[in-house]
Amino acid sequence: MRWKGNRRSDNIDDRRGRRVVRSGGTRSSMMPLILQLTRSRGGWAVLVIAAGLMFFTGTDLSTLLGLAGGQAPQSSSTVVQQSAEEAETVEFMATVLADTEDTWATLLSRGQTPYKEPKLVLYRDSTRSACGLGQSAMGPFYCPGDQKIYLDLSFFEQLSRRYGAPGDFAQAYVLAHEVGHHVQTLLGISARNHEARQRATPVEANRLSVRQELQADCFAGLWANKADQARQILESGDVEEALAAATAIGDDTLQRQAQGRVTPDSFTHGSAEQRLRWFTIGLEQGSIDSCNTFATNTL
Repeated sequence: MRWKGNRRSDNIDDRRGRRVVRSGGTRSSMMPLILQLTRSRGGWAVLVIAAGLMFFTGTDLSTLLGLAGGQAPQSSSTVVQQSAEEAETVEFMATVLADTEDTWATLLSRGQTPYKEPKLVLYRDSTRSACGLGQSAMGPFYCPGDQKIYLDLSFFEQLSRRYGAPGDFAQAYVLAHEVGHHVQTLLGISARNHEARQRATPVEANRLSVRQELQADCFAGLWANKADQARQILESGDVEEALAAATAIGDDTLQRQAQGRVTPDSFTHGSAEQRLRWFTIGLEQGSIDSCNTFATNTL
């Protein structure tokens, strides 16, 4: 992919030098606080309120009491240690993000929804998000609650070595897919689909999730189409890298590797064939309307 020398986005929240520190989470560490509360004026009321919140929200009691005692979980920061290869990957991600910003700003300027740029959060191991604790094992994800994309760069090593999908454009496809979810949020697609899933059976809810994920794949292809028209970013082999990545993270591929069998009713992202098809549709047709996965009987 031709990217060096192009604009880099400033919408990067680099948390790689931070780590989540949990405090007040064990029985032994909470006992002094509990005793202190029961002996103080109004202490029992605090305990009753905390217990009620635990019951109705599912929040751990130790976390609630830690907050009451001024012991909220914190993060500690250190200087980011990175290899030259990782530093270049960060630069690449910032460049791809900038390209998606330019592309989607142009596309959405034709309608009534202006493009609001998302933040890309880079982290290691775990980090907080409005959608809960983000962990590297989850892979890249988009959180509509704070409109941020979360990425542990170690995922790209797994994508290359474990799933056999190396290459810079494979990485670009991953980021463009998550940006696609951001576009769905801006257009109200995510909210409508969430409401529909809440009313659906588990099997139908999974199918609606698949449609949303495939549309994000199509939006990734649409970005590649428009970016290449405007800036000639594609090189020989780039499309094949994206297709290899789409194949590697298809639900059927992952299920076959993990459990030795495929259960389509449990798909949430779509099969390898479906992900290939919708990325290609976006790439070849280059229009938002062509990515309406909710209006077709054939995925």
